[in-house]
Formats: sequence, structure tokens, C-alpha cells
Amino acid sequence: MKILVTGSAGFVAGYLVEELIQHGHQVVGIDNYSKYGKIEKSYDNNPNYTFVEGDVKDTDLMKELISDCDQVVAIAAMIGGITYFHSFAYDLLAENERIIASTFDAAIWAHQNKHLQKINVLSSSMVFESCHEYPSKEGYELQCPPPLSTYGFQKLACEYFAKGAWEQYQLPYTVIRPFNCVGTGEQRAKNEKEVMSGNIKLAMSHVVPDLVQKVYKGQDPLHILGSGEQIRHYTYGGDLAEGIRLCIESEKARNEDFNLSTSVSTTVHQLAEMIWRKINGDKPLTFVSDPAFQYDVQKRVPDVSKAKRLLGFEAKTDLDAILDIVIPWITDQINLGNI
Repeated sequence: MKILVTGSAGFVAGYLVEELIQHGHQVVGIDNYSKYGKIEKSYDNNPNYTFVEGDVKDTDLMKELISDCDQVVAIAAMIGGITYFHSFAYDLLAENERIIASTFDAAIWAHQNKHLQKINVLSSSMVFESCHEYPSKEGYELQCPPPLSTYGFQKLACEYFAKGAWEQYQLPYTVIRPFNCVGTGEQRAKNEKEVMSGNIKLAMSHVVPDLVQKVYKGQDPLHILGSGEQIRHYTYGGDLAEGIRLCIESEKARNEDFNLSTSVSTTVHQLAEMIWRKINGDKPLTFVSDPAFQYDVQKRVPDVSKAKRLLGFEAKTDLDAILDIVIPWITDQINLGNI
């Protein structure tokens, strides 16, 4: 199968492209390097990967790239950690709407005039930002109040793009919601705002690299955002890539939506303690709580039974193993000045 991946130089896409190539697919990637600048990927010279530097908002270019593809995976977006939600409230809405509209325009054209079979849309757990039912099942995003952040609202809009394109043009889709992806390959975005947390600048306003950086640099007491009781589901990028691939390959994923996540809940306090122990051993740990951001969701717990039932997907990498992979990479990047 030939698959177009938008935002292919990004964090999640890095895991996905590798996964697709390893399972015999041809991949065409497009990215404008707007987030990190030009970066190298391990698969750049793979004969089954073709990269085009370009802007997904260029619909004519998208039509050219998608014309001989079987499926497209829409990942390209302005995306970042929690400071992004507050620093780029308008841009996250406006820019991401332009990106997703161009992607769908090209996909609808290719479905009508070429042989595109389906569009796969990467949404976000933030569509459940305002929910009060746990675990949150697929479909509950249509019943709970809409997201409060412009980022979460726009991600929900992406899901409506998929519904609308199916209803009007019969373009099949799969909506994919990753939860708290953790892995290697993520660096500080070029336009990331600098925010102090105690005596340390936030690395990327994503909790794992930020906590690793603070502990590695010797911050004591350790500063955390908010109470530390926020609940997350930290899911390994390699596991998410497998789940996304199954969404692409499985006929059972046609016109369905899936939460892709580990089933294990972890508080920020628990995460911080695990990172602290791996770096500092038995050294006593004390916390200081910094004021939380407005859109710091306090509880995010997905129902993952649908992905297991229809796709046979389970996230198998536990947080302890994830941190053993991620901590050495982050500390190397700190030393290199990339974080």
C-alpha cells in the first residue's frame, strides 16, 4: 500500500513512518519543517520512503502527492505542550483549520478522480477535555460539553471534517485519538515560548521531558505544574505507531474512531517519583506546586476496549520501560543543547 503521511518530520509521524516501512508499505511524506527546522530521520534514505519539503496548505501540491496513494494519514498541525494552548490560541485554530481543509480537499479529489481509499485523521485526547465520564468511550465526545481550549475544539472539528466528507462525498475515514504520546525524537519547537518553572526553563511544556530536565539539572525541590494529582495515560510512541498502522490496514476501522492508549492511569506525582528514582536513586524527593495553566486537564482516562476488540490492539510498553528508553535520550539532547 502507498500511504501519504502529512507532517512526516514530526514526533508521532517519526514512529509511524518507521512502522509502515517495516511492514512493507511505501510512504510519501510531506513537511515544511516549521516546528523543529530541518531534521534527519533514520529512514530518510530508505527506498520505500519519499520526502517532499512543502506546505500541506498547498492543495495543488497535495493533489500531486496524493494522486497515486491508497490512503492518507493527516498528522500535520501546529501542536505543542500546554504553553502552546495559551500562547497560540488563535493560530492553533486558524492554521490547523487551513491545514485540515487542504488535506480533505485533496483527499476528496483523489477519492473521486484517482484511487484513494481512505483518510486517517489524527485527532487528540483533548476532544475529551470537558468530559466527566471515565473511562471515556468513543462517542462520548459527542455527548459531553465541547473542549474549552481552541486546540481541543479544533481537533474535534477535524473529526467533523471526516464525518462531513463521508456524508457528502462518501470518503471513508478513520479517526485516531492518541493519548499522551511519550518517546524519543521530540525537540524544542522553534516558536516555543520560554516559561520558567522554578529555576529551570520548561523544556517543551510536555511533562516527561520537562521533569527529566529538571531532575537531571538538579532542581530540588522539584517544581511541578498544578497539584500533581492530574491523571494521564502515558503511551509509548512505538505502540501508538502500531495502533495507527492497524487503523490503516484493517477493514474494521472503516468509518470508525479509536482511542489509542495504554490502559494504565498515572498521576503527575507518580511520574515525577519514577523519574526522580531513576536519576537520583534514594535521594529524598520534595515537591513545590507551581500555578497550573488554565487548560491543564485534571483527569484523562480513555476506554481502550474498542481498539482491542476490533483491531486487536493493546499498548504493551509500560511506563517504567518507556522511561528507560526516553530518559537517556532526553539527557543526551540536553547535553547537545537541543532541549
